[in-house]
Amino acid sequence: MHRATIAVTAGRPEPVADAPLNEPVEFASALAAGGPVGYTRHDARNSRAFEEVLGALEGGHAVLFASGMAAVTAVLDLLSPASVARPPVLYPGTRAALDARRQIRKQICAPDGWRDADVDVRWVESPTNPDLRVIDIAGCATGRGVTVVDNTFASPIGQRPLSVGADIVVHSVSKYLSGHSDLILGAVVCAEAGMADQLREYRELTGAIAGPMEAWLALRGLRTLDVRFRRAAANARVLAHRLADHPAVEHLIWPGLPDHPDHDVATAQMDVIGPMLALIPHGGESSADSICRRTRVWTHATSLGGVESTLERRRRHVFESHLVDPALIRLSVGIEDVEDLWADLAQALDTQ
Repeated sequence: MHRATIAVTAGRPEPVADAPLNEPVEFASALAAGGPVGYTRHDARNSRAFEEVLGALEGGHAVLFASGMAAVTAVLDLLSPASVARPPVLYPGTRAALDARRQIRKQICAPDGWRDADVDVRWVESPTNPDLRVIDIAGCATGRGVTVVDNTFASPIGQRPLSVGADIVVHSVSKYLSGHSDLILGAVVCAEAGMADQLREYRELTGAIAGPMEAWLALRGLRTLDVRFRRAAANARVLAHRLADHPAVEHLIWPGLPDHPDHDVATAQMDVIGPMLALIPHGGESSADSICRRTRVWTHATSLGGVESTLERRRRHVFESHLVDPALIRLSVGIEDVEDLWADLAQALDTQ
């Protein structure tokens, strides 16, 4: 079935007369004895329902965690790599988690050659956060070691890394998967069921479990992932072409544009080029800060992937990579009317 259909139909209980169509939210810690679970730190029906849908969308075995960083940490702790290759620019939380692990004796993040390095783990973001480079996932997966792909920006609607050779996918569920900026969760999807089982054991031992309300909300959001992601991506396409021609914009970054350095990789690898944009205005940091202050439809906020459009200058955060241009504005395009989004951006840019 198409992923749009999977998102709607998977993870539902067997239909019973007068029963809910979805797994109802279940607030419980203790469970009556005699069943396979017994205690909800071991497992929970709301989490399982979400995992069934995400696993089907990604083509693997999903495990839900309390946050994206809990998911990242679980993968790193179980793999315990001595050597890692990664893109030069990476989500700061993941970069900090890699840097904190003393067993990693070699970490390769040079602009060239990291994909071909002989290492235990290749940690791939594609597109990367926030500079939107697109990595050839299949090319990375041909080498020795485990290929892990952070698929948060693309979602399984944009691309399915396991289908081209990746071993593990990680997600910040807080972003596109849930889609409404109202929860913190993470997930791992494994090509092999055995690795997923190990992650479940790790989750139980560390207590990094999802709450029932968060899991229920995330599943409700996941039902509309296809329509939300495609609407936002269509908006991003329109905005990217207009912003690229705006005199206040020095550089517009979107993999769907022919001048993007990874355009050919993106068009070959991705089913939908996603809703994340980045722009660098003329005038540097002060202009970027002014643009973020002047928008009214766009919200100046961190995070991304919600139905609402948000933007921020990433280097306002001290933990952002020094390789990111100080004036770069990351834009998460939402599902509002594209003309309203454009009018708001245009008035903010025109005042520079």
